Amino acid sequence: MTTLDPQRQQKAREYARIGRRLWVVDTLVSFFYALAWLFFGWAHALRDWLSKFTNNEWLLVALFISVFGGFYYLINLPLSYYSGFLLQHRFDQSNQTFKDWVVDQVKGVAVGAPLSLILLELLYLALRVTGGLWWLWAAGGLLVFNVLLSNLAPILIMPLFNKYVPLGDDHKELADRLIALAERAKTKVRGVFKFDMSKRTKAANAALTGIGNTRRIVLGDTLINEFTTDEIETVLAHELGHHVHRDIPFLIIVGTISTTFGLFLTSLALNWAIGYFGFPSAADVAAFPAFAVILGIYGLVTMPINNAISRWRENMADEYALQTTGKSEAFASAFTRLANQNLGEVDPEKWVVFMFYSHPPLGERIEKARNWKPA
Repeated sequence: MTTLDPQRQQKAREYARIGRRLWVVDTLVSFFYALAWLFFGWAHALRDWLSKFTNNEWLLVALFISVFGGFYYLINLPLSYYSGFLLQHRFDQSNQTFKDWVVDQVKGVAVGAPLSLILLELLYLALRVTGGLWWLWAAGGLLVFNVLLSNLAPILIMPLFNKYVPLGDDHKELADRLIALAERAKTKVRGVFKFDMSKRTKAANAALTGIGNTRRIVLGDTLINEFTTDEIETVLAHELGHHVHRDIPFLIIVGTISTTFGLFLTSLALNWAIGYFGFPSAADVAAFPAFAVILGIYGLVTMPINNAISRWRENMADEYALQTTGKSEAFASAFTRLANQNLGEVDPEKWVVFMFYSHPPLGERIEKARNWKPA
């Protein structure tokens, strides 16, 4: 059986501490950046300057958001470089070259910026035409967007960043076992695919992606190369547990309720902000920094709640994996190997789990498997 590497765990604790500090810095930078636009009058000034060139509301939103978001991206770029490149190499978790990191940044902006701009254009359309009920229309639009993105991401977005190929004859036994596991879970999948995770990282992962006709099993090549067939089977069984428990629609519904409530509270706070900072209405794009601050605070407050719900569903998926496969030793071995390979901290402090963990700690999951008895 695979055992925990004490030296890797020491590095994992340091890696996690640095990650949390970087999160704090990133959060503070985002918060004070948006506040600066409000208190120094930059939002008013930019809106007035752009209005000299166009009165078109759609174009005004696009230009304002591009400037606001573009400057933030540049200010945050050194932090992104350190956390996403230098830190990963420092802890020997990355295989990525600097050139590939830059390419990923360009791809991320090329994909993320248009999607974000579409959402914000629709948000400001709702603000302009639906009055005080804009938050309800915005929540409905986000629900539709999330469902579409979950369905289309595996075939339109994910292949832009990684190469996905069906498992070949070399892994036929593994593919057959995973397909059989999916059939037992009454899950139709479009096949089992391998993706080149190793071109960026030494970490391992697997997932069940997509909805309906785009659902497929994807395995990182790092997982295939380093884990046994039984271990991979238990990891995938966990992912199938999410399907059996209908976690995707459940979390979409929970997320929609949370987002709707958050947007409602934002509408109330925004009404105060536009008066305090002298904006003519909530539909004024210059008030966007206030919108970002308010919604960001709501996200911070609700993050522990969302993480607790996620840990609950992840625990249910673990239970399903153990019951379905009956391979508790392989399950414990797989998650021990993940702790070693991914620099996962097995025994984080309780406040850290409460605040940051969307999954149960690895040590807890390993111990659960070792103590598991068939029902």
